[in-house]
Amino acid sequence: MGDETGSLRENPVQEVVEQDGALIVRLAGELDLYNAEVVRGALGEAAVRAPERLVVDLGEVSFLDSTALGVLIEARGKLENRSGFLLAAPGLEARRALEVSGLDRHFELHETVDGALSARLA
Repeated sequence: MGDETGSLRENPVQEVVEQDGALIVRLAGELDLYNAEVVRGALGEAAVRAPERLVVDLGEVSFLDSTALGVLIEARGKLENRSGFLLAAPGLEARRALEVSGLDRHFELHETVDGALSARLA
């Protein structure tokens, strides 16, 4: 990997942790066409584990493009109970991307990871 490519970009998937039967996928940085496959892979692996809830922590995400938004939609579709797919802690830029795309009305958004973990599922 050359210095001009990935070395300056952080891994978009910071960690995947299990907590009280839920899986939390912590994402960070810019989520776009260039790292969408990494995010898709992590969310797909998490969905295959069939958690009661899958919380995507967007607290450290600084940018989401349309490709990344599509990855979120795709990942939610892989869960048997789609209401168990929750987005947490979106910062200003992530929230703006969700609002501009209209996806804020289709995803369960929570201000904090703890809020997503304790939310009632439909």
